[in-house]
Amino acid sequence: MGAVLLEELRTFTARLQCAEAASGDPGLGIDLLDAIEALKSVGCAVQTVITDGVATSIRADRRARGLPRAEWDRGIASQIALARRESPNRGGRHLGFAQALVHEMPHTLAMLRTGRLNEWRATLLVRETACLSAADRGIVDRRLCSDPAILDGVGDRGLIARAKALAVELDAAAVVARHRKAVSERRVTTRPAPDSMAYLSALMPVERAVCLQATLGRDADSLIATGNSGGRTRNQLMVDLLFERGTGASVASGVPVAVNLVLSDETLLADGHEAAQLHGFGAGAGRDCPAVGGRRRRSWHRDVAAAGVFVPAVGGVDGDGIAVPHVPEEPAEADRSPGSDVQDSVVRCADPASRSHPLTQEIGKDHRAKRVRAVRGLQLREGSTRVDGPTGAQPRPHPPSSTSAPRPGTTTGRRPRRSRPRHDSRRSKPC
Repeated sequence: MGAVLLEELRTFTARLQCAEAASGDPGLGIDLLDAIEALKSVGCAVQTVITDGVATSIRADRRARGLPRAEWDRGIASQIALARRESPNRGGRHLGFAQALVHEMPHTLAMLRTGRLNEWRATLLVRETACLSAADRGIVDRRLCSDPAILDGVGDRGLIARAKALAVELDAAAVVARHRKAVSERRVTTRPAPDSMAYLSALMPVERAVCLQATLGRDADSLIATGNSGGRTRNQLMVDLLFERGTGASVASGVPVAVNLVLSDETLLADGHEAAQLHGFGAGAGRDCPAVGGRRRRSWHRDVAAAGVFVPAVGGVDGDGIAVPHVPEEPAEADRSPGSDVQDSVVRCADPASRSHPLTQEIGKDHRAKRVRAVRGLQLREGSTRVDGPTGAQPRPHPPSSTSAPRPGTTTGRRPRRSRPRHDSRRSKPC
């Protein structure tokens, strides 16, 4: 029965793609959108029940085998995430959502089955009642979702407001405790944005957030009114004011931080366009680095080479004015592990052909030992036994890459669809 149902679902999924041909008829297209939206809600309800059933079966099997209680839930969320092609964190959320609907909110699940409620609105109800006991949660579920007409025409904000009001009415102490816990988790985080930008997010009490935004907006309006905006818009002024008051430095003075940027020698010294690797943010355009674009890039490299300055955590230059990467005398085991961040990025970008590069061979006698040590550091990760240079120093071999290891499976027999990504093997140089 299960195999037949699975085959029917796959056949129906393939046939559903033919519905795109009806997009030219507006009336039929709207009806199709309504039907497909209901289908999505029904599919979400079925996924919810199956998720809870899978988790229950795995727990029962482990309990019957006499495993410790701490092992009953291990890996279940990851298997659910694997099946839904999402991260393990999202898999845990799907598991909690399923358990709440199946065991504590049956009316919400029933509306989801009939297509009268979508997954997002069901998630809002689960989220706003998370602080309540199972009994109180059931009361909120019955009073909001027992009759489909109750939520007809109610938007997301209205749904949240009704759920919060019922939660306060049933258990005000639990709502207050939830608020206190939320205040204790205030924090500031950053995440990457397109075009070499980043989002700075501050999680704080709402009154503080409103006060901060109002103050920045008022001061930005004041600068615009007095003619001191410098051609900047209101939003740009608010960002600049936030930076100045947070760091104590003006935007014009530059950012007083150091970044770990790895880029190829062609991009740094020539006119290459290879993407750079910024630690914590991933790949970006190599010319976005202030020391890489145009004349400033070449003048920066000339100034460093002429002064013989040692760049911390990156390297320095020798007496011939040629940059030398900084490599410890005896790299620690942690520095040779795949997760050694910046040094790992530099070593993985090393190409075996670069060992025969003229930059490595054409060196003076007084600096050959330094060159061999630098190249030896780049070869440690690749397990190579060849070192260009007269000293004949031999690095210790490195274990083979984990990409050749067998792919792990799960208790349900599923396997990951992707292996560890392969990294490009081109010689790079940090800036």
